[in-house]
Amino acid sequence: MKYLNNIGANSKKAFEKLKKVDHKKIKLVLENYNKNILKNKSLIIKENIKDVKNVKRKHLIDRLILNEKRIEEIRNSINKIGKYKNPVGKVLEQWQRPNKLKIKKISTPIGVIGVIYESRPNVTADVASLCLKSSNCAILRGGSEAFNSNRILAKLFRDSLSKNNIDKNCIQFIEKKDRKIVDFLLSKMSNYIDVIVPRGGKSLVKKVQKYSNIHVIGHLEGICHIYLDKISNLNIATKVITNAKMRRTSICGALETLLINEKVLASHGLPIVRSLINSGCEVRVDKKINKFFKNKLKVAKELDWKTEYLDAKLSIKTVKNVQEAISHIIKYGTMHTDTIITSDPKAAKIFLNGINSSIAMHNVSTQFADGGEFGFGGEIGISTNKLPPRGPVGLDQLTSYKYIVSGNGIIRS
Repeated sequence: MKYLNNIGANSKKAFEKLKKVDHKKIKLVLENYNKNILKNKSLIIKENIKDVKNVKRKHLIDRLILNEKRIEEIRNSINKIGKYKNPVGKVLEQWQRPNKLKIKKISTPIGVIGVIYESRPNVTADVASLCLKSSNCAILRGGSEAFNSNRILAKLFRDSLSKNNIDKNCIQFIEKKDRKIVDFLLSKMSNYIDVIVPRGGKSLVKKVQKYSNIHVIGHLEGICHIYLDKISNLNIATKVITNAKMRRTSICGALETLLINEKVLASHGLPIVRSLINSGCEVRVDKKINKFFKNKLKVAKELDWKTEYLDAKLSIKTVKNVQEAISHIIKYGTMHTDTIITSDPKAAKIFLNGINSSIAMHNVSTQFADGGEFGFGGEIGISTNKLPPRGPVGLDQLTSYKYIVSGNGIIRS
């Protein structure tokens, strides 16, 4: 496909030029982009209205809308990214061998990052900013439902690049809506793209992971758990669990399954279940819990333990101990984010070491599974891959590294 091959070739050329650009100019681009968004706020909203009017899947409207408040949130995000330290050129490690060989491990940009995403137009601004800040180029393929919004945000970024005499092809937006574009991107672009990042629903991520012959950074689902231990504070537990489920139910860091130690079911578990119900959460419980509610609650089935609700719904199960909680999470979890609530350091250590999650937490809401909250300067997504990067993928995680080896005419015997 000539159109995509041209985009790929342009990205590779732009990346070679970008490696020579002073980081101060990159900061100027982000500052200019921020001003550009403010200056063109009315135009952005006008283009966004087109998308909202055309959307067929009405549940996407909330994700699509760009109003003054959300545009300001985009600008705040760009501002934070711009202030973050340059992640490239850092000395990660250094040492000297007995033969006087000096070795340094230095952070480097990855290259060209392909990002495939749905619905949320703010992703265009965030990803473009994160990629440029880490001295990477990006090829963006947004969802057709946000086409007009994505296009104007990408154009304004490219304008900011040009104004600062940086190749505008550092950031490219695919303007063709043909679905075959994604297939070609995943299977025929490995000569141009170094990493693929999918941002969207399960079906999109599953397709990308299945068909891509390029390395993929991402996660399929966020089935996040909290285990309530037998030694725990009820006030802390109630606060953390309610926040983890109800603060924002549609994000990948939202709680989906609560595991309660049977020894604190009556004292802690039941008040928490009632609190969740009063907060508007639909609970699905095991038979042991349901007995306390005269069997009036929905009974959790096998499928519930495997479900990412992304809604005000929660499956709840009793377990005998921390080890049974770990076993449940290993069986049904997705290596995203899992928390233990306990006042017992030994139980915490067993849990944190026992689960395979990319983010393991102690007495903390799962909703903190976010690059911005980690101080990463935003994030391009969450990775549940066993190989790095894992967890929130921010600026430092959008880098690779090289070894620089030096000496004074050293030869190997």
